[in-house]
Amino acid sequence: MAPAGTAAYVFFFISWLGALVWAWQAVTALHGMARLPDLTGKDADLPALPPGEGPHLTVIVPARNEEAAIQSTLRSLLASTRLRLQIIAVNDRSTDHTGERMDAMALQAAASGGAHSLQVLHIRELPAGWLGKPHAMALAAQQATAPWILFTDGDVQFHPQALQLALREALASHADHLVLLPSLILKTTGERAMLATMQVLAQWAVRLWKVSDPKARDFLGVGGFNLIRRAVYTQVGGFEALRMEVLDDLRLGWRVKRGGFAQRVAVGAGLVRIRWIDGALAVVRLMEKNGFAIYRFRVGLTLAASLGMAMLAVWPLVAMAAGGWSLVAGLVTYAAIGLVYLANRRVTQVTPWMALFFAPATALVTFSFLRSMVLALARNGVDWRGTRYSLAELRRHAVPEW
Repeated sequence: MAPAGTAAYVFFFISWLGALVWAWQAVTALHGMARLPDLTGKDADLPALPPGEGPHLTVIVPARNEEAAIQSTLRSLLASTRLRLQIIAVNDRSTDHTGERMDAMALQAAASGGAHSLQVLHIRELPAGWLGKPHAMALAAQQATAPWILFTDGDVQFHPQALQLALREALASHADHLVLLPSLILKTTGERAMLATMQVLAQWAVRLWKVSDPKARDFLGVGGFNLIRRAVYTQVGGFEALRMEVLDDLRLGWRVKRGGFAQRVAVGAGLVRIRWIDGALAVVRLMEKNGFAIYRFRVGLTLAASLGMAMLAVWPLVAMAAGGWSLVAGLVTYAAIGLVYLANRRVTQVTPWMALFFAPATALVTFSFLRSMVLALARNGVDWRGTRYSLAELRRHAVPEW
């Protein structure tokens, strides 16, 4: 057979193999994502919270330079109904008015005499050997009194029913750790395209419907909503065990799953809301800290993953450009990608037609990961919350995935 003919057959085979892999991804995603519990319609089916005098839940809110959002976040927590909260807000070395606004909200909460308490911790200096956010959360967790702890962020908005629904779901499902996936506040087509594409790409690494399977390797942790039993938090080492971990939220979920504890994922449109990206290009800046950390600061793994994402974006287009049966394979691939977008709509609230932007959005994500790696290598470290942490130290504490 002539070399040209061999190359054509190889191209044909790879094009259809890719189409079949994407088709399988679509089938499993459509089936799996539909099984995630939706808390917006479960109120009548969930057990009541146990009676008692103390708080049902301790909510820990670390924040640094969040003066624009922190009062709104705390106000939404104080408006929570049908449970009692101990709220601990942590001002982590802010250089703006974050601390003052926390204090003002604490005074208002005390004067209102409501069911929730709000206390404020002020951190002036960061101890050696710690990243700022894990230190803030570890310090606050030492003062938690409720049987459950929710770790969240200083720019999250909570529906009044969100916390009681999540806690009741955790009890009903016998969870030790529950992630309620936040709804992202999106304003532009570019933002929607980026969010939906990142969710589709992430599904190759984490199948959300498999997180609850004790035999599966899939795990999850989300900074905006990590709800965990206080006893389990202590057993997995708390944030003291993650003191130099950039991906503190995700790695907490990893420690829970590795420890054999029950992990659950739930959805609930509008229950937990956050404005995560401001424009499509904001992903590049957001990934600056996290991109290289996802691959445990390993150059080879980052390059391999980036090449894989680039192939996912480019190959279907090349197949369609080739014509013939390869064109059909490319069209089948894009149809399957659209179905994966559809499967994730309960999480993203984004139309599957955004699959039309899959290639450019994936290219931007790939660039973001590579840029994160290059900057970390050039700086010999990672900048976070006003502090630079050396790459050698971060790598020393970056344990493998499993």
